[in-house]
Amino acid sequence: MSDTGTPVAGLGSAAASIAGPISAETAALLPPPPGSSSPRLLQELRITVRGGAYASASRRRYGEVFTIRTAFVGDLALVSHPDHARSLFTAASELAPSIAGESQLRPIVGDTSVLTAVGDRHLRQRKLLLPSFKGEAIERYVAAIEAITERELARWPIGRGFALAPRMQSITLDVILSGVFGIDGRPARASPEGRLRAAIARTVRASTLPGAKLAELLNMGKQRPIGPVKAVMTMLDAAVYPVIAARRRDPQLEQRRDIMSVLLLTRTEDGEALTDLELRNELLTLLLAGHETTANQLAWTWERLLRTPAAHDRLRDAVRGSDDALAGTVVEQTIWESMRNRPVIPAVGRRVTVPWQFGDYAIPAGTAVGISILLLHHREDLYPDPYAFRPERWQGVTQPGTYTWLPFGGGVRRCLGATLAMAEQRVVLRAMAERLELVAEEPRHETATHRNVTMIPRRGARAVLVARR
Repeated sequence: MSDTGTPVAGLGSAAASIAGPISAETAALLPPPPGSSSPRLLQELRITVRGGAYASASRRRYGEVFTIRTAFVGDLALVSHPDHARSLFTAASELAPSIAGESQLRPIVGDTSVLTAVGDRHLRQRKLLLPSFKGEAIERYVAAIEAITERELARWPIGRGFALAPRMQSITLDVILSGVFGIDGRPARASPEGRLRAAIARTVRASTLPGAKLAELLNMGKQRPIGPVKAVMTMLDAAVYPVIAARRRDPQLEQRRDIMSVLLLTRTEDGEALTDLELRNELLTLLLAGHETTANQLAWTWERLLRTPAAHDRLRDAVRGSDDALAGTVVEQTIWESMRNRPVIPAVGRRVTVPWQFGDYAIPAGTAVGISILLLHHREDLYPDPYAFRPERWQGVTQPGTYTWLPFGGGVRRCLGATLAMAEQRVVLRAMAERLELVAEEPRHETATHRNVTMIPRRGARAVLVARR
């Protein structure tokens, strides 16, 4: 579908809806969005633990605009119409700034990284990092992605079940390490980078343990980590700061073009370099957010493919055929459909500084607004039979709509690593479909579990490798 709402190749269109900043006088004439009257802490627990299921149930009950009363961010208006998303993504930053500075990830990556910084600081960090995730840089990464994928696929056991998510994480972690540190292949275990890789892998594994959700809840609204998260961050810091110190001493630093070296060499307008803390925050953001979301999206793709035989057969036949252009198209459509059907990031947020109208409702200045990617992607009027996994629905589409397909968010906060994430998915998905015979370990689909700001397969997308080609 185009952004003007013109239907394309089986996609629908949403009826236009009024959205945007309004005066206080106009806002006073409109009702607030409906929502549950349950206690704030209970609603906070529901949206944190049940996530998409709670949001979906609320939309069925209240409509496409509703309020969730939370304990930490206050009243949260949740919207799921493309016009509502457009109004926020295109608004001046002072009218609808990101709520990233209030993120659950702040105790982990600090408040100065490109993920959690807001305003001028965010724009500065984004401008600094953007060249490393575009054009020629991505072309260089592709060769590394292919080599890393080849090595990883050769390790997978035949004939017994295993979770795909950690296998995907192994690939994407090595890819981001290559880009950040300029390393060819996996770093040596005894090197500073090797020890940091091990610490990152342990952190991601720990985040899937049963007690991780409690640790997350304990850190809600905190600026600094406490409890188990603090212990994990101590372990990570013990690994990341030696990497920074070693690279600062590198005699070839000024000749290097990897992301870390660029960060070390950059200077502000006043000639100031980034501090070790600022570097630490940026590196952890790149290493954690830069690999884990892509890995889980690939895991979701295979969780869906292995339970949708028509889609699996279509992909396998295309990549094993002689028409390279067709193979590329089917791979792309499969990725688009996976990111629509199972977006790893289910929502993004803004906090409006003026009254705002969403359809028949108005919210006051200071209200947090969640743009529900998950709910928008499952609108019947945009995507007929929205819960079905149907990559062929994208037939004839050259590019998903800017405000109807939002897995990377939108506006000035659109995911910095989107181009790299797409490149990784193309290489890995095609290699797996071409070389591996996979089946689901069990026929029931995997439900989602919510971890911090992500939605991941509850069992890690378990599969059985039957044979290699």
